Amino acid sequence: MKQLKCASIDGFEAISVDVESTFTNGLPSFTIVGLGNSAIQESKDRIKSALLSNDYKFPPKKITINLSPSEIAKTGSQFDLSIALSIALQESKVNFKDFFVFGELGLDGTLKDTKSVFVLILSLAKQGLLKNILIPKESIHKISMIPNINIYAVENLNEAIEFFSFDYKDKYKIKNHNFNFESLSINNINYYFSQNFELDFTDIKGQNIAKRAALISAAGNHNIIFEGSPGCGKSMICKRLQYIMHPMSLDEILEKAKLDSLQVKEPNFIPIRNLISPHHSSTKASIIGGTKIGEVSLSNGGLLFFDEIPHFSKSIIEAMREPLEDYTILVSRVNTKVKYETKFLFASAMNPCPCGNLLAKTKNCRCSDIEIQRYKNRLSDPFLDRIDIYVTMSEISKEDKADVSSSELHNKVLKAFKQQMNRGQNELNGKLNDKDIKKYCVLQNDANEILDKAISNYTLSFRAINKVLKLSRTIADLEEVDLIQTSHILEALSYRKR
Repeated sequence: MKQLKCASIDGFEAISVDVESTFTNGLPSFTIVGLGNSAIQESKDRIKSALLSNDYKFPPKKITINLSPSEIAKTGSQFDLSIALSIALQESKVNFKDFFVFGELGLDGTLKDTKSVFVLILSLAKQGLLKNILIPKESIHKISMIPNINIYAVENLNEAIEFFSFDYKDKYKIKNHNFNFESLSINNINYYFSQNFELDFTDIKGQNIAKRAALISAAGNHNIIFEGSPGCGKSMICKRLQYIMHPMSLDEILEKAKLDSLQVKEPNFIPIRNLISPHHSSTKASIIGGTKIGEVSLSNGGLLFFDEIPHFSKSIIEAMREPLEDYTILVSRVNTKVKYETKFLFASAMNPCPCGNLLAKTKNCRCSDIEIQRYKNRLSDPFLDRIDIYVTMSEISKEDKADVSSSELHNKVLKAFKQQMNRGQNELNGKLNDKDIKKYCVLQNDANEILDKAISNYTLSFRAINKVLKLSRTIADLEEVDLIQTSHILEALSYRKR
């Protein structure tokens, strides 16, 4: 019996799979067992053709391949190479110990890349399960980004057989890739960022308050809602937020690339956070998640943008309360329970009324009071309580000018980020827990008095108080001030929904 290691996706993470093979006496056959999906069952024909193309003669025996553990369903075509090697080298004394093998076979024995291979290898590396891997050469550009693993690459089945048959393995070894982006080092950790702003805040004229709110939101990872008439720049600001957000560690870049792969996209290693913007007609399962990962989970570490949020179904908006508060979401199905991280910046935009003209200076609103109330009631108070910043935007005028660029805003975000990390925080201000709020959100005496008055006057909930404290902490960080002052508290209170 021969045994190789490969892997399959189980939920959000990879599980190690032992590929076992035996040749036994009986009628000639080729069987794969162990709950493999159709892609794995179809691999029999690909493997047969690849082996025959490389002059391998199948023995007149019963060939059985087992994918262990057999109780977990396996998916993907990445098992092709490991199965083919276990058959081709069945009679040899080759030791496959400590090697994971991935690759899809062509009919002529060439090796092809698969979308899932990056997710599998990254997940196994984080679990500490793998050290040495053999992959197709087509996968080098993305797998070489993963640090602390030994990568070997081959072009076809013959080279793979040669790799295990002889000792000169260094011939096929690949160097790990180094990131060449701008970075800053804090506490011996490198954080990478890009100064390439495809969408720039210079495109937005006026709206200084909204831009200030966007800066605070990006600096502290605070959830934000923009309300205003159509055409005032709500969506434009939200779509530019991703370019000024805080820098990314290597783990965050790799995690972002992993999420790209789960969306069947080519992994992107540029240190710019993902923007996920589902349409309001999307189903609850596609946004929250079901049998497959949802948009909320795919936006982890990035920006989730709901445009025209009142038009999303009530059930979706209310379901957002858990990921916004606990930064996780538990998807329960009949046979499985999957927990996803949801630590993202939530941004949304809405009109003030169904027709959009309630705040307009030149147009008349056509909506009745009941229609306006019904429209705004789509966002419940418990949901709004989870929003840090609420901004009402005015109409633009011809006198408005573009007074700030994305580069300027991003530099301010970097300064605030340094302040937070140098303080010893593991999270940005917007995601601090109750214990960290007490530790890091320290107020001056007069600021404490202002907050007490606000609590009694506005009957703030405990959650709202924490939101104000975290928001004022970010405002203080933008000014590079250690203690939260009165002006910071007042500005934070001005962003509460009234």
